[in-house]
Amino acid sequence: MQIDDTDRRLLRHLLAEPDLATPDLAARAGVTQATCWRRLERLSEQGVIAARQAVIDWRALGYEVEVSLRFTLDKTNPRAFDEFLAAAREVPEVIGIETFLGRVDVRLNVIARDMGHYQQIYRERILTLPHIADIEALMLIATIKESAGLPL
Repeated sequence: MQIDDTDRRLLRHLLAEPDLATPDLAARAGVTQATCWRRLERLSEQGVIAARQAVIDWRALGYEVEVSLRFTLDKTNPRAFDEFLAAAREVPEVIGIETFLGRVDVRLNVIARDMGHYQQIYRERILTLPHIADIEALMLIATIKESAGLPL
């Protein structure tokens, strides 16, 4: 899909502040409200804007630990991926699931209230997931940059 400079301005401002009202977004992008609304509708219809969503700060809710777990699966079972992913989706503390090509097959992002809670999740829920051949854990220390923005 082709976008122009006006679309890029709208998207940049929308990424910076997803909850901007249409009149405010239009003013910041330097277009009329009608133009802004039409452009947003077109970008949504064409799948460029998938959703406006809330971003939850898990730490504010008492989840102080975040761990990225990298899994290599035992792929001798043809259903290994499907069964692993189905079971991982059932773990409430798993907030992200990604699959990869390469040495690592799957990455789970897990949150916990503290290290004791993480240890409980790890022993009772993670280690019981099917078809695990290897696990590597990476503890999040700090997020330096987090952006869904594009170089628009």
